[in-house]
Amino acid sequence: MRVSKWGNSLAVRLPKTLVDELELIPGDTLDVFSADSDRIVLARSKIAKQKAAQRMRKRAFRIPSNYAFDRDDVNTR
Repeated sequence: MRVSKWGNSLAVRLPKTLVDELELIPGDTLDVFSADSDRIVLARSKIAKQKAAQRMRKRAFRIPSNYAFDRDDVNTR
């Protein structure tokens, strides 16, 4: 993968095969870790979802055990 300039940041494009394999969609959050001086590791971030669930529990919302957020379904409204 090539590192590109994007505004004041650097960016990489993920190959479609990797995106499909990891079932990534726009808006997903990935954490980046330095494995050593030659490698980085990408991991799907679960922290944002966990924090949102904790906030809902504090407000006494009940999350059904079969709940699954469908971003595409919400965006079709």
